[in-house]
Amino acid sequence: MRQQIKLDKFDLRILRELQLRADLSVADLGERIGLSHTPCWRRIRRLEDAGVIRARVTLLDPRLLNLDVNVFAQVTLTRHDEETLERFEEAVQDVVEVVECHTLSGDRDFLLRIVVGDVSDYERLLKTRLVHLPGVASVSSTFALKQVKYTTVLPV
Repeated sequence: MRQQIKLDKFDLRILRELQLRADLSVADLGERIGLSHTPCWRRIRRLEDAGVIRARVTLLDPRLLNLDVNVFAQVTLTRHDEETLERFEEAVQDVVEVVECHTLSGDRDFLLRIVVGDVSDYERLLKTRLVHLPGVASVSSTFALKQVKYTTVLPV
């Protein structure tokens, strides 16, 4: 079970700012939130050590990389025993086109968000990798027509 960490107004300000600009220096961040360098640095370290800040990343524009197609694939497994579920969850980690994988309630077992260049790239991925993942009984695919909202910013 995850241990909860107490967050005060400065912690929340740090998290909000870093979600928008992960490359801010500690000095600039401290100035924005009203803390000097050392207390700000200590708070960031505490948030990192507690796992609240998991990583600082660079977000890329998929369109400029010719990765224009988002596919939502609903996967049904042949069995629902622990071994089958774990084998699928482990294997899907190695499919780089799968950028998200969620377990579901209901009649489907997993929802995958897949990013590819075009429909033929997805067809190739489906035929060569997805249907061959451990325990897969079926894959139902839906293509996104337009991304209306996308954010990595959590509402803290």
